[in-house]
Amino acid sequence: MRIMLTNDDGIHAPGIVALHDALSPASGDVPPLGEVIVVAPLTVQSATGHGITFRSPLLAHEIDVNPRMRGIAVDGRPADCVKLGLSSLWPERFGIGTRPDLVVSGMNMGANVGINVLYSGTVAAALEAAFLGVPSIAVSLHHSTSKPRYDIAARHARQVIDKVLASGVLRSHGCVNINIPVTEREGPLPPIRVCPMNTHGIVDAFDKRKNPMGETYYWSSGTPMEFHATESGTDVATMSKREISVTPLKYDLTDESLLGAWRAVFA
Repeated sequence: MRIMLTNDDGIHAPGIVALHDALSPASGDVPPLGEVIVVAPLTVQSATGHGITFRSPLLAHEIDVNPRMRGIAVDGRPADCVKLGLSSLWPERFGIGTRPDLVVSGMNMGANVGINVLYSGTVAAALEAAFLGVPSIAVSLHHSTSKPRYDIAARHARQVIDKVLASGVLRSHGCVNINIPVTEREGPLPPIRVCPMNTHGIVDAFDKRKNPMGETYYWSSGTPMEFHATESGTDVATMSKREISVTPLKYDLTDESLLGAWRAVFA
């Protein structure tokens, strides 16, 4: 299996390094999932959503992140990395017409649950791959005030990914969003719950300030994990119980239930 690994925190982020090592461990009882090729943003692109670059060039160059991880850093957004990777970088390396068997995006610094899925560059990269016909998985790690153990969280993520792939349910154009709860120490794999998104909005807050020129500006001061409401059994509720959430996603935003009503309006 050949896997393209990307993220939105940048190619040097500890999450992508840990996930790379979990997917392709150097030693141990767990065999590599496959050959992992990294194509990730050069800089942090958190909360850039599904933005893509049209009016400026995309610079791409290979870098050594550490002795075990080498990848292509793209001076663009997460969705740019997937577009460029699938259309140009991958066939340049493996031949015209070739594609990865799987695209994995993450491991993100912070959970991507609830309505955050719409803002997330991590999820956008995975959805872009699915849209282009490559099965994809987004992986995120919920943070707390203490220092997270990316290595342990990545090993947990690997176990979930193995289960996802073994199921045979994830196919072309499919996308699964995985969120790992706060991980601070060694322990057993947390319970895994398949659940829908929580669709209540984030509680927004902004600090009003003045710059040295006397101009008013606003600085976001809210937290992405505070929602107006949390439905039982959703991904947000699952995170609050320190359980792993698994949510299948789709990129078709059509509201099928209202197609008939709108057709009647314009009949």
